[in-house]
Amino acid sequence: MTRLKSLLAGTTSAAWLAAAVFAVSLSSASPVHAQQAMALPADPEPLVAVTAKGEVSFRIEVADEPGERAMGLMHRKDLADDQGMLFVFEQTQPVGFWMKNTPLPLDLVFVGPDGKVLDIQQGTPFSEAVIAPDEPARFVLELNAGTAAKTGIADGVMLKHRAITAAAGNPG
Repeated sequence: MTRLKSLLAGTTSAAWLAAAVFAVSLSSASPVHAQQAMALPADPEPLVAVTAKGEVSFRIEVADEPGERAMGLMHRKDLADDQGMLFVFEQTQPVGFWMKNTPLPLDLVFVGPDGKVLDIQQGTPFSEAVIAPDEPARFVLELNAGTAAKTGIADGVMLKHRAITAAAGNPG
């Protein structure tokens, strides 16, 4: 009986030790994982802005899943002037963004279901202030700060992309 108690005590101690090591490994891994930027594949089709200056193309990543939209460009340290991220929502709705954990200054281009630019606002790195347009949006295009002005993207400009075309058939 004493031998059985010793065996059980040893097994229990080993189990607690294994659980403690596992918990420590999770806690030390989490901050590293949380600090990594999300890398979505570049969409094969460019997003095109039809401006008064002509058509301007952007290589974009499409964030159309809740987790992708939540992460966005957080922790991203660089973004080329011809790159951006298009956030696609299931329906036209009030949207709000913040810049927590985002080191890049950004233009946030709020877009209606038909692809028409509704509003453009600037995002300040690491700010937790809510950035939201006055009206509901279906899409948000994030670009490097100043890119919208440089390329002629303004309220009323039309954006073209397959995700926008698909939404036009389903305005939500």
